[in-house]
Amino acid sequence: MLLLLCKDNIFFCIMIKPKKYLGQHFLKDENIAKKIANSLNNENLLPVLEIGPGTGILTKELLNLYKNLTLIEIDKESVEFLENNFSNDFKLIQGDFLKLNLSEIFNSEFCIIGNFPYNISSQIFFKMLDNREFIPELCGMIQKEVAERIVSKHGNKTYGILSVFIQLYYKVELLFTVNENVFLPPPKVKSAVIRMTRYRKTIGNVDEKKLFLVVKTAFNQRRKTMRNSLSSILKKETDTTNEIFNKRPEQLSPEDFIILTDLIDN
Repeated sequence: MLLLLCKDNIFFCIMIKPKKYLGQHFLKDENIAKKIANSLNNENLLPVLEIGPGTGILTKELLNLYKNLTLIEIDKESVEFLENNFSNDFKLIQGDFLKLNLSEIFNSEFCIIGNFPYNISSQIFFKMLDNREFIPELCGMIQKEVAERIVSKHGNKTYGILSVFIQLYYKVELLFTVNENVFLPPPKVKSAVIRMTRYRKTIGNVDEKKLFLVVKTAFNQRRKTMRNSLSSILKKETDTTNEIFNKRPEQLSPEDFIILTDLIDN
């Protein structure tokens, strides 16, 4: 991507080549960037973390909305461009979000936004879940297929582990889809912007580690009934006469998995 850079009132061009191994597809449509920025509710004006700002097209819109903005970017070329072409109105970290210790950067709640690299979007969401007590809202652009899986309700074939885990804690919304031609280079898939709004941090008296184990084990054999798919973790004394054990994983809502875990534990 050829970009016009201004430094000390001198204009010159810089070439930032999208890197395939980083899953980079630079957004070039300012209207889409503005729409994404405005999709983050953030009613309390909490600090915002943008993941993968790239050439800063979304950053520019966020700076119009928020005073407390932090960027995390792994690409050295993008970091240099952001440092030289933007004012110091944000904190810029060069590094890998997945390896970032969020508690060292934020001591209170913050929101996440970004045009997420498609190759690590699921890992981003799992890290969000691990830090959900600090993250009340996330809004970002991801592969449309992944977005549809996340918002999928039980009873659908696209419903799976990620659907359950996220919906246990967050209300999820697929806001709008984005065409391939607004990126450089154009991806081979369509994109979608998704918003997640936390509605709880913990789940009552249920052992959450056990709950996650039940969900993962069940979906590893999703064609089987719960009685059979969970046989490896059921206790001998577990009463499996409840109708829930006759169902398959995709037939259970996130709340059903809580009930199921409670039945197994008791």
